[in-house]
Amino acid sequence: MSPEDAPAPRSLAEALRGRDDASLAALLRHRPDLITPVPTDLTQLATRAGTRASVVRALERLDRFALQSAEALAVAGDPASYDELLRLMAGDKKDRAVVEALPGAVAALREQALVWGADDRLRLVRTARELLAPSPQHPSPTGLGPSVREATAGMSPGRIQEIVAAVGLPSTHDSVSAVAALSSLFADRRRMKALLAKAPADSLDVLDRLVWGPPYGQVTADPAPRLRWLLDRALLLPTSPGTVVLPREVALHLRAGRAHREVEPAPPFVEPAVVHRPQVVDATAAGQAYTALTTVEELLKDWDEGGPTVLRAGGLSVRDLKRTAVALDVPEPVAAFWVELAYAAGLIASDGEADERYAATPEYDEWRERPAAERWARLAQVWLSATRTSGVVGGRDPKDRALSALGPGLDRSAAPEVRRRVLALLARLPEGGAPDAEAVLARLRWERPLRTQGPQASHSAQAPSTQTQPHPPRGEDDDLRSRLARWTLSEAELLGVTGRGALSAHGRALLGADGEPGGGAGGTAGGATAVAGTATAVRAKAVGNSAHLAADAEAAAAEAARLLAPLLPEPLDHVLLQADLTAVAPGPLHRPLADTLGVLADVESKGGATVYRFTPASVRRALDAGQTASDLHAFLTAHSRTPVPQPLAYLIDDVARRHGHLRVGSASAYVRCDDDALLNEILADKRAASLRLRRLAPTVIAAQADPATLLEGLRAMGYAPAAESVEGDVVITRALAHRTPPRTAPVPVPDGPPVPDATLLAAAIRAIRAGDLASTTPRKAPDAAPLAPGELPRTGSAETLATMQAAVLTGEALWIGYVNAEGAASQRVIAPVRVEGGFVTAYDHTADEVRTYPLHRITGVAELADD
Repeated sequence: MSPEDAPAPRSLAEALRGRDDASLAALLRHRPDLITPVPTDLTQLATRAGTRASVVRALERLDRFALQSAEALAVAGDPASYDELLRLMAGDKKDRAVVEALPGAVAALREQALVWGADDRLRLVRTARELLAPSPQHPSPTGLGPSVREATAGMSPGRIQEIVAAVGLPSTHDSVSAVAALSSLFADRRRMKALLAKAPADSLDVLDRLVWGPPYGQVTADPAPRLRWLLDRALLLPTSPGTVVLPREVALHLRAGRAHREVEPAPPFVEPAVVHRPQVVDATAAGQAYTALTTVEELLKDWDEGGPTVLRAGGLSVRDLKRTAVALDVPEPVAAFWVELAYAAGLIASDGEADERYAATPEYDEWRERPAAERWARLAQVWLSATRTSGVVGGRDPKDRALSALGPGLDRSAAPEVRRRVLALLARLPEGGAPDAEAVLARLRWERPLRTQGPQASHSAQAPSTQTQPHPPRGEDDDLRSRLARWTLSEAELLGVTGRGALSAHGRALLGADGEPGGGAGGTAGGATAVAGTATAVRAKAVGNSAHLAADAEAAAAEAARLLAPLLPEPLDHVLLQADLTAVAPGPLHRPLADTLGVLADVESKGGATVYRFTPASVRRALDAGQTASDLHAFLTAHSRTPVPQPLAYLIDDVARRHGHLRVGSASAYVRCDDDALLNEILADKRAASLRLRRLAPTVIAAQADPATLLEGLRAMGYAPAAESVEGDVVITRALAHRTPPRTAPVPVPDGPPVPDATLLAAAIRAIRAGDLASTTPRKAPDAAPLAPGELPRTGSAETLATMQAAVLTGEALWIGYVNAEGAASQRVIAPVRVEGGFVTAYDHTADEVRTYPLHRITGVAELADD
């Protein structure tokens, strides 16, 4: 029988059964939730495809035109012909763009199992129709109301006959035929035009207010004449006391047959608003990439000895975020972005101590040792796939709790997909092209429109009055995807993925990590059921698929690092010392030089060149870290392109001469000095009163304060004391880097099941086909009572053995019930080859391979029908 002669499918399951493997693979690729877990057969697949959660997820992933097509089918007849759908989408004028685009939209709806049936009998799946069809509680996005048949349900037969007479139709003997006659009248363009030509002008004004929705209005108990004229002719129908509705057929006539006010068959075009030279874009992005690295390093350096405490509910306090923003010299939202990026990259975490604080992880030390381009690629790769979204910091969660940086509730599973899509749109532009942000947002709204958009989104349960205008549409900028897109554009610029709004060369390379999932490998386990065996294989292949995607991401990151490396400034091994006690670093410094100089001097300003200032406190800090004056002189001489200025040499010598002259140890605390005149000076100083000093010996003063407080007090008075150990040696104080135990980076929260690869799809389809073959293969009627659907055949062991032996001789296929070692039952179609030793070896049609089954696990056997 040819496909043209095949009977029309009577259900979605039959429609799926008529698909080939490529079509089923396309369905499962677009709706991966349908194979989690793998369905046992096509009937179960169809049932799952019609569940509310799955249909809602599928509708949310339709583009605007495909969604508008589904909305039009929801207000059409069930079933509807393709021509009827075309009239609803293109209107009486037959918009050419709609006519050309509609076949693709219908094909997409069919492919995703939202629509089934031939062109003359298109059916929207029931759940989708329930979601999209108009109702008082859930108005249709089309703005259409109920049909005449639906609106007149419950109306008295006498009132229906009065309406029929008012519009000039012959009376009927029953309400059903009367309603059918009214529907036919309202659907006839010529007769409707003649009827409305008799309407008063103010009555037509009422219809104009309701024609594009919402279709409901309020009337008083004694309607005005303009409303009474409409009510008498069913151009408005009552739905409840005081409420009327514009019937769907009337609205479609007034709309010239269109279901939507504006149909968008093609996506908005994203074009460059400005075009820069690609070299300028790459250089700008590279400069920002280097700034991103220094910013993250400054953040981690600031938290090197232990960062802010962790709130009881998790995350940073508002005060700590403000302090971090001041330390990084950036606004608070930007500081939240860098903090979250470092956290997502596994560079910072909580230390898990009793007084829990945030600190750098051991991974940070490894990250710092990598080349700059590789460090950037790691950050950019993490940003592209992270679901934690810093843009929501400062907002409120559904329980009205504040969302804090590093706290819970920041995951937005749509973030990675939006980031990839925004960058993909930028990648389609000419090199150096920077689009307008609004054009990007408009394109994203077309690709994933919100079903709550438009006038019906804000339609309340109480219908508006016919004397008022419809509710205005909600602002589209309030939806999450638009906010994610705006954040993506700004974050990509901060991170150096884009430069001047255009995608850089290394940004394009990074985007290569986001291709379609690739292949995998695996097979079913012998001796198990096809469905259970393949489900196990599917889970196993998911691991291989993840590894394949990770390898692709690493390759793309490596390519991005390769392209970025030549654009980053080379680290310098020198500074320029100046007579005003400053040093200028004309570029990035090698890490050992930067670390030592950061101890010896304070950073005064940043930018293209970093300015360091030497002060007595900074020199003393270096001496406290174990350096000597001669070490500092040698260091500066070796790393300065200019001679060491005399003021700086004098500063180092002066601080070194006084450093350690006073010794502070612990008794409670004491001060020891060989110069008793200096001790007399300290005792006489009024600023020392709070230390409560008392002379114990000519060279020793005791204090009722701990050593740290005593050290700080004497330093505040202008002295340069040094701490000493219990053995009398000078204590060298070096900042100890605080690290957390090894921590794993937070795992992104997926937006539904992952898209399966080709091999995984083949395994799933094989399992579904196997189960479907076993459940639908025709069988000879047994002598006993017929089996219920899904029930296994039951025969005695002797009858089972005899039937198997006979099938070996005749080569016939049999239908069996089988229970595996785990107790899972299945139906199978086999062709026995050999029966011996309590086992049957047979070709399993459902698994497409030869298998051996223990006879004692076969519940029963039946012969297949001859057809």
